[in-house]
Amino acid sequence: MIKNITRAMRLPFITASVFPFIFGSLIAKGSLDPLTFLLGLIAASSSHLSANLINDYADSKTGADWKDKTFFGFFGGSKLIQEGELSERFYLKLSLFFAALASASVIALAFILKSVLIIFLFVFIIILSWQYSQPPLRLCYRRLGEIFIFMLFGPAAVMGGYFIQTGVFPHRPSLLLSLPFGFFITNILFANEVPDYPQDKEAGKFTWVSITGPEKAYILYIIIMAASFTSIGINIYLGYISPLAALSFPLIIPVIKAVSILKKSYNDKNRLVMSSKLTIAVHNIASIICIAAILLG
Repeated sequence: MIKNITRAMRLPFITASVFPFIFGSLIAKGSLDPLTFLLGLIAASSSHLSANLINDYADSKTGADWKDKTFFGFFGGSKLIQEGELSERFYLKLSLFFAALASASVIALAFILKSVLIIFLFVFIIILSWQYSQPPLRLCYRRLGEIFIFMLFGPAAVMGGYFIQTGVFPHRPSLLLSLPFGFFITNILFANEVPDYPQDKEAGKFTWVSITGPEKAYILYIIIMAASFTSIGINIYLGYISPLAALSFPLIIPVIKAVSILKKSYNDKNRLVMSSKLTIAVHNIASIICIAAILLG
């Protein structure tokens, strides 16, 4: 049961919210408060898990995850509903639990920080997190999901971490520093959308792959990845992050491999598992390098 719950939550993807939040918290050097940091981390990760669960619930309801019941691990959902292991109701209840946990953490933060702004920001984020796949907005069905994911796991996570530690919002340097995280996670989503394209199209779910077509998706993948590394370079140039962050640039090597797979095997889900793995690895390693650059720079 624990293994199924871990799979349902898509726990390995939690780095998408944890790394940018940690990074944002560390930007405010010398002022890291352990309690508010922990509460913020719980809020960020719980919101993320809630969104993951409600997304599988919604994609089951619309039929998107029923078109191909094979579990690939990186795209197409957790498939536990389709395998009969867990129910849609279980996903909904667990999603609500994590939303409640995130809410409790944010209320505690608001009390400690004596700020209601964090509550308003959280309510806005959690509503949009659910509207990513739930009606009436269903952002990911209208080619808007990628923009929301960029904002949520880039600016919202990094600037949120910084705000909790400093009380400053908005903050231009933290906004610019959030861009690499936003671009990297958007490309993870985009890479995962390529193998899902036929089933998504049949279910009326239109992602950015519906703009390029799966055969040309590698071009947009290159553009987004180029934006990721360029934004790191800009932040180094502006002095917002140590030149140590440039150690992420050799990650272009696995990126090239991922591009090759997306270009040549866009209709082979088994091969596309590797492009997803490589994209996630690039995000995780680049994130760790950027965090180290803040700590050591």
